Amino acid sequence: MTSNGAPIDPARLDAVVKAYDIRGTYPDQLDAAMVEGLGAAFAAFALATDGDVAEILIGRDMRPSGVELADAFARGVTSQGVDVVHLGLCSTDEVFFASGHWGAPAAQLTASHNPAQYNGIKLCLSGAKPVGEDSGLGEIKAAAAAGVAPTDRVGAVGERDALAPFADHVRSFVDADGLAPLRVVADTANGMGGLIAPAVFAGLPIELEVLFGELDGTFPN
Repeated sequence: MTSNGAPIDPARLDAVVKAYDIRGTYPDQLDAAMVEGLGAAFAAFALATDGDVAEILIGRDMRPSGVELADAFARGVTSQGVDVVHLGLCSTDEVFFASGHWGAPAAQLTASHNPAQYNGIKLCLSGAKPVGEDSGLGEIKAAAAAGVAPTDRVGAVGERDALAPFADHVRSFVDADGLAPLRVVADTANGMGGLIAPAVFAGLPIELEVLFGELDGTFPN
């Protein structure tokens, strides 16, 4: 098991580790065991390069594999003695905001625009510093291939809401008192916007109509 530091086949990692993120089809390319190993490698990298890391934030989008893979990534992180904070359903920009807001490294389980059978991981260090091929992702890939041994301490797992502070932050760019009443229609195509947009527009003089706002990782619309 990767929680015991087992190495991951480098050829499998080559197939999913891209220039700026990790992405592949689930579960043939990207499965829970691989994601757990990548979680351990990311935690070890963050500990080595990002100062005093007390916790790592984990968000996910609405893809069917998201819960399983977020939990697997968390197991890898906690195997390195680092606490995990699950943010639950999030957009990528919300997770990067949370990284800056709480000063912690973060991971978002998402495959962006790819079809439902895909999933992936976007990583950042504290302060929302992105992790790409030339800024740590190559090192994380190498560590996962070699296997990252667990530490004596297992990190704790908790939860936190990032949506409320994120929505407050987005609204801070707008002079709400100066806005004229407006009607807005948002087609969120069953993506995370169906959760984010109503929270952001709440309290503004805007009548929001959301089309296809139901979160559905099979993307029917």
